[in-house]
Amino acid sequence: MITPLVLRKKAETQAAHLPPLLARAEHLAGAVLLGEHGRRRAGMGDDFWQYRPAQQGDSRRMIDHRRSAMGDVQFVREREWQIAQSVMLWVDQGASMQFASARDLSTKIQRARVLALAVAILLNRGGERVGVTGTQLPPRRGNAQILRLAEIFSEDTDEEYSPPEHRAMIPHARALFLSDFMGDIEGVRTALTKAADRGVRGVLCHVLDPAEEAFPFRGRTIFESMGGTLQHETLKASDLKNRYLERLATRKAELQHLCAAAGWQYGAHHTDKSAQSGLLWLWRALDGGRISA
Repeated sequence: MITPLVLRKKAETQAAHLPPLLARAEHLAGAVLLGEHGRRRAGMGDDFWQYRPAQQGDSRRMIDHRRSAMGDVQFVREREWQIAQSVMLWVDQGASMQFASARDLSTKIQRARVLALAVAILLNRGGERVGVTGTQLPPRRGNAQILRLAEIFSEDTDEEYSPPEHRAMIPHARALFLSDFMGDIEGVRTALTKAADRGVRGVLCHVLDPAEEAFPFRGRTIFESMGGTLQHETLKASDLKNRYLERLATRKAELQHLCAAAGWQYGAHHTDKSAQSGLLWLWRALDGGRISA
């Protein structure tokens, strides 16, 4: 049973992370020019969108008689409706994300959290609903929602690897997954398959430390997982380099294939690169742009 004292201490520890995280995310979001967001569809707006042939069930008042008089087919004049979308975020909170190869680098989880929260701030400013995957925090608008996201993103887990949450996917919404994707690929496959089944399109951001790309280790080396559950010692770390890089390339190819099948975009972000460049790529990718990471 958790005592009030323990609960208070835990709350104070979590709260201590919020001001810096929010401040970094706000600063980062301010560096990206906020453009018009939302998706077009037919509705009760004011701006003309398109003509389409009349269908059974259309009201007579919807018929555009001037356009219809030009031929034998009756046409409906549709107007544009700018609607807010729901965007669901998932940030891997697993222990493997706490890795950083140098003191002057952000850990993978620090970078993923600030990127996700900065994206949420931009979406909120654009009038869109944002939340997390699953049932913990459904998409909503407002500054209170941003604070709740910051709280959720500050929670660590004891698991080495955390699979993507795929419950309660909102049909035709968008989603953003940020992780090092070092764990079982089946969790990612399941999440993207369920997302595609519901018409959810999104972005998969592969967050990596530069040492995980270059494998600069030589000589006697002890490799230990961040959670402490796995350990491997070798006298010649350089002998493992080629096999490791091949496995990393295979994992990237698997993720790219899954994204292509689900209609998602894949991009790798390295923690030695600027957070601003990562946010700019994510923002454009969520908006449907095809740019290199």
